[in-house]
Amino acid sequence: MNTEERLKELGIELPSPQSPAANYVPAVRTGNLLYLAGVGPAKGADGTIPSGKVGAELTKEEGYEAARLVCLNILSRLRAELGDLDRVVRVVKLLGMVNATEDFTEHPAVINGCSDLLVEVFGERGKHARSAVGMQSLPFGIPVEIEAIVEVAD
Repeated sequence: MNTEERLKELGIELPSPQSPAANYVPAVRTGNLLYLAGVGPAKGADGTIPSGKVGAELTKEEGYEAARLVCLNILSRLRAELGDLDRVVRVVKLLGMVNATEDFTEHPAVINGCSDLLVEVFGERGKHARSAVGMQSLPFGIPVEIEAIVEVAD
């Protein structure tokens, strides 16, 4: 089964790719590696983009869902850059940043929202190394931002 068929099987429709919020490009390829700039969450089912700190305005579970929405934008960006998600050889690494309160310590559980979806979509190709860290704030008050490094085929 190809990746687009897998998305349909999962009932996932990808959003349009996000435009950069400042003076940078959304992705840079060097050799067979594609580096994605930090990506924020797509709009949720209610049509809004999540905002707030995990541990205050958002629960760990809501943070997980926000990270899942980030993953939709990562997949959208990959499709826009590569033209075909089947060109993803392997998701190599994620850097997950969680806008969290000082006492929140479950950052990995939040970033699992993205990691779990990557494995659902790509299977073994979606398993990756990862860092999950807390931040005092993130742009526009978003709860999660994630960078990705992906190995791609020509």
